[in-house]
Amino acid sequence: MLAVLIRGSPMRRTYLGYAGSVAIAVVAFLISTRLVAEQQNKTHAALRIQNPDDLKWSPVGSLPYGAEAAGLDGDMTKKTEFTVRLRLPPNYKVPPHFHPADEHVTVIDGSFYMGMGDTFDEAAAKEMKTGGFHSIPKGTRHYAFTKGAAIIQLHGNGPWGITYVNSADDPRKTATK
Repeated sequence: MLAVLIRGSPMRRTYLGYAGSVAIAVVAFLISTRLVAEQQNKTHAALRIQNPDDLKWSPVGSLPYGAEAAGLDGDMTKKTEFTVRLRLPPNYKVPPHFHPADEHVTVIDGSFYMGMGDTFDEAAAKEMKTGGFHSIPKGTRHYAFTKGAAIIQLHGNGPWGITYVNSADDPRKTATK
């Protein structure tokens, strides 16, 4: 009898084990609910909407004259994700070049043509229409052009840069137009 009083009855031990499990589950649920709510508050606080009329366009010194860029998110000069929109005029050409990070481009408006290699060859290029997407691994040599005006969206991980296959094609090395 003394042993039963000290250890408790089997039914009492089962009940206490069950109650303890329920208490742990409730505490875990409350903690996870709070963490989810905090994350949602952070997400909603960081929500930023940009419509086309909100964009601030400016010339791009690292691309041939005529291109304009509008930063959407991040800083492409730093080690972080970024998104930038580029507005390109008709008959625009970007000579063969490569980047220090993977390139991801979506065509927002118009058509954008891409070719691979060290030599600019319009006949070998492929057209990307509005809504088209491409991804090119870092260091891959490629070129691009438009026939009509186009808007593309570039996203990736910085720091971003462009190196022209032929350094004479680099607009940063010529006088400002």
